[in-house]
Amino acid sequence: MNAFVSDIKKFLGNGKDNEEGKSLERFLMEYDPNRYQNPSVTADILVFQKRKEIHDLENGLKLLLIQRKNHPCIGWWALPGGFVEIHEDIDKAAARELLEETGLSDIPMEQIYTFGKQDRDPRTRIVTVAYLALLESDQKVIAGDDAAEAEWFFVKIDKVIEEIMKEDGIASKNKRKRVRYHIEVICEKNHDRKAEAIVDYFTNVDTLLLQEDYKVIESNGIAFDHPAFIVRAYQLLKNRL
Repeated sequence: MNAFVSDIKKFLGNGKDNEEGKSLERFLMEYDPNRYQNPSVTADILVFQKRKEIHDLENGLKLLLIQRKNHPCIGWWALPGGFVEIHEDIDKAAARELLEETGLSDIPMEQIYTFGKQDRDPRTRIVTVAYLALLESDQKVIAGDDAAEAEWFFVKIDKVIEEIMKEDGIASKNKRKRVRYHIEVICEKNHDRKAEAIVDYFTNVDTLLLQEDYKVIESNGIAFDHPAFIVRAYQLLKNRL
């Protein structure tokens, strides 16, 4: 039987054969997992640090970044993370990658968003799940695996534009809000090591369900679409604090 999991009892449903007269066992035996081209899945982790007594994000907020030592985005700063193995839960992959690339372990993390734009990585179609962790004390980090270096960066995020936009060709009641953020990160150990990016955040207005989108307008030194991850985490922390 060509089943991905060893115990298939919970997938039997009512136990009947399908329209082609196949049992679940036969269906799995003949199933071709390569019928559809599958995207790869990664997990990326935003580890922020702030002092416990500080309740705003404009005072000493730090973010853990790793310097990529291989293509793509070689030499630029990125979030710790990597590929999920075929028999690995995504949560466990996030914890494993964080340990392998920074030496940090046993840190509570929360899933905050899934980023899946088709052009976000030149290697292949990659969907990534972003995780957020927040520390309230200094933690020593050690670069490993795909990371050339691992450093804490001070984070400054400014809202530079906020406007309501009418959707082209759609009734005027359908509007979107655009917020433009400017991100600057400065290495705690060496202030000459800086990176920055501009991210637009879009959301619908006056509707029950929230439709959100993030677009990296430009980036200088922050890899992939990770500036959008930083904005997402910043928004979440801002709301909760």
